[in-house]
Amino acid sequence: MANSPQAKKRARQIARRTEVNKARRSRIRTFLRKLEEAITGGDVKLAAVALKEVQPELMRGVTKGIMHKNTASRKMSRLSARVKALSV
Repeated sequence: MANSPQAKKRARQIARRTEVNKARRSRIRTFLRKLEEAITGGDVKLAAVALKEVQPELMRGVTKGIMHKNTASRKMSRLSARVKALSV
């Protein structure tokens, strides 16, 4: 348990940031789930729209420190390839 005033303050700050980060991560996962559903449903137009919505959310997660840049880029690349494969 935190004893010094600074350690107590850091514990409060961490708790606040954790809540914010959980919400952001959840938002990203929601967008990813919508895209997954469009891909599995085979709807090319819906998948393309969902992909355009996912991309800024993933990159926002990178700028906010929720995920690593390469992780987001890898996800986008793989999702783009899956959407592209639908249209062929």
